[in-house]
Amino acid sequence: MKLPRRTLLYLAAGAVALPAVSQSAWAQVYPSRPVRIIGGAPAGGGMDIVARLIGQWLSERLGQQFIIENRPGAGTNIATEAVVRAAPDGYTLLLAFSSNAINATLNDGLNFNFIRDIAAVASVIRVPNVMLVHPSVPAKTIPEFITYAKANPGKINMASGGIGTPGHVCGELFKMMTGVNLVHVPYRGAAPALTDLLGGQVQVYFPGTTGSIEYIRAGQLRALAVTTTTRAEALPDLPTVSEFVPGFEASQWYGVGAPKTTPAEIVDRLNKEINAALADPKIKDRLTDLGGMILGGSPSDFGKLIAEETEKWGKVICAANIKPAC
Repeated sequence: MKLPRRTLLYLAAGAVALPAVSQSAWAQVYPSRPVRIIGGAPAGGGMDIVARLIGQWLSERLGQQFIIENRPGAGTNIATEAVVRAAPDGYTLLLAFSSNAINATLNDGLNFNFIRDIAAVASVIRVPNVMLVHPSVPAKTIPEFITYAKANPGKINMASGGIGTPGHVCGELFKMMTGVNLVHVPYRGAAPALTDLLGGQVQVYFPGTTGSIEYIRAGQLRALAVTTTTRAEALPDLPTVSEFVPGFEASQWYGVGAPKTTPAEIVDRLNKEINAALADPKIKDRLTDLGGMILGGSPSDFGKLIAEETEKWGKVICAANIKPAC
């Protein structure tokens, strides 16, 4: 039987519309089962705290459990690759971290490209690094530290949580912009680096505020400045490095990502709910108490941040010769 031309056009139009309708309906029922948020750091650290705050909010708002799964190792690359390889259906998410931008230049032979393979969902917070010194260091300000370091070249040990970690590249940027000679001492994580700073085995460290703010408040370590261009709400009396070293800026950030081809409707819904969480006074207060500054915004805003940070730290890594291939 030969169908009329008009009937054929209606059927063709309907066939084209079916995938869009199906995808839209899929997004409306999302999530229909538990969702995993995978983080690349051990339980108890800043990444884990942020993931659990956001996960709890999403669980309550969307009626399904958002389960936090910690997969530490390889500077967050193990966790990231697990999400890259996951089905792009919204049920496996990544708690993205500033290390993801650093690793793009630092690590050869990655099995993924972060910008290409991860969809930016929403940025959560920007966390300042803070310049900490052991109380035995005589400097109490950035200018005094620079003078002290230049008078003692190669004699001041600078801790980090590992080669290429945010604290390491932040310290390298400080060295480049001030001309001081600090000896890098990498540790296997932030906790042992802080332990040796407390014990005086190293003299300076640039950790994020999430893991160090209590030591500052207790007076166990001396904070000289935060590394963002604006003062931290949680440490309002502490100056910024840029007040003494114009143009200096470094920070850690957290956000949520998903496999690249996750449906836009699901990405947009998650973005909307995460932004709602960041506007909630209880969540906002908890994050700012850790020293964080609320970000939020659209998926494209987060994508732009990732691209900018990847370019910035790539230049520092190469200039500091952190990666021999540079």
